[in-house]
This record gives sequence, structure tokens and C-alpha cells, in this order.
Amino acid sequence: MRISINKFAGRGFVSMRRCSLLVLVLASLSASCAYQPWNIETYIQNLERPERDEYQQPAKVIEALNLTPGMVVADVGAGSGYFTRRFAKAVGETGKVLAIDVEQNMLDYNKQELEKLGMANRAQFVLVKPEDSPLSPNSVDLVFLCNAYHHVEHGVGYWGKIQEALKPNGRVVIVDYYHDERSGHLSFSKHHLVPRERVIENMEKAGLHLSKEHTFLSRQYFLEFKAS
Repeated sequence: MRISINKFAGRGFVSMRRCSLLVLVLASLSASCAYQPWNIETYIQNLERPERDEYQQPAKVIEALNLTPGMVVADVGAGSGYFTRRFAKAVGETGKVLAIDVEQNMLDYNKQELEKLGMANRAQFVLVKPEDSPLSPNSVDLVFLCNAYHHVEHGVGYWGKIQEALKPNGRVVIVDYYHDERSGHLSFSKHHLVPRERVIENMEKAGLHLSKEHTFLSRQYFLEFKAS
């Protein structure tokens, strides 16, 4: 079954017709648990554990992103909605968050939590399959990936296409674990992690240059990119 997203207030949400960058990104995310036992409830609990706030510093991340009401944010690999909920609050009633994931159970949990907060109307919950594409050109202000880049690092070529989805001055933000001792103990092998320097190199090859870097996260790099 193909999934469509109704156009939102002229912001460029369109029917999913073509396979493009985020399809490939999220198709790769489906393999994200290839190196750890997969249990959806356990995984959600891990994503939502209170201790995560200590190193993830979500309030500071949102502040650093300088989001304003009316913005459109694509939360790629949204998972349980850890950041989706915070984006929904930041963009307000006039904005929209596109919560994208390959797991329906994740999206269900994400929506349920937003409903509790009375903000489910601010989000589109998109289950992505390989044949679908959730974004149209010039449709989003921010494409955000947290702990997801290391699942899609081999797709350097399609990162160039991400520029088509960005509005003027749109950004791509990548937050991911350092590949060395700085990331601390993780539930998977650090062999899968991508060094910060290689992320920057790959993105530059795709036509996206590093425009800003935030250094307050102890276990993760926090990089902002814009079109060259």
C-alpha cells in the first residue's frame, strides 16, 4: 500500500510517488538493529529512559536549533518521538513535524505520546517503504537525524538530493555518537559509528557544507549543514 501525505498549507507535502533520498535513508535504517537483538518494547524503553536526558541535553539541542513557529521539520528515523515531541512544541500550531520511520510500532508510540500532550495535529506520521518518498522539493526547513547517520553512511550519493527538499536557508542536522571512547558504553559495536571528519567529508561531496558546529554534547557530535 502506498502512503500519501496531504499538502499542508502550501508547504509542499505531496503524494509519495518517487523513490529519493529519504527513502534510501530510511530503508537503511531498517537494518539498524542488525547488530543487536530486536525487541520493539525494549528499544522504546531504551530511547525513552530518563537517564538519556543527562547526555542528550534535549532542551539545549532544541535551543541551539533556533526553531520558530511555522517551521517544517523532518525528523528522520524519529523512533519513539524523543525529539518529535520537542519539535512539535517548538514549531507551534502553524508548523509541522514530519515523523518518519520504518517501524509502525514506533510511529504508533510516537503518535500516542503526542496525543497525550495534545499536539498530535502538529505532526504527520509516515511509515516509509522502499518505494515511497515522503518529501517534495523545497518543502522543509530542517532535516534532522539523531543517532541515525551511522546507519546510512554508505549512501553518500543520495545526500546530494537532500538539497531538493530544503527550503531556502534550510538545514541538515546530524547528531551522532563519536566513534571513540568519548561516546562511552553503547549497546552496539562502535565499529558501526562514523567519525565526525568523515561525515563532513561525505556531506561536502554531496554539496552540503558545514555551517555550524555545537560542542556541548559530551558523547555526540552536533553538526549543521547547508547547501553550498
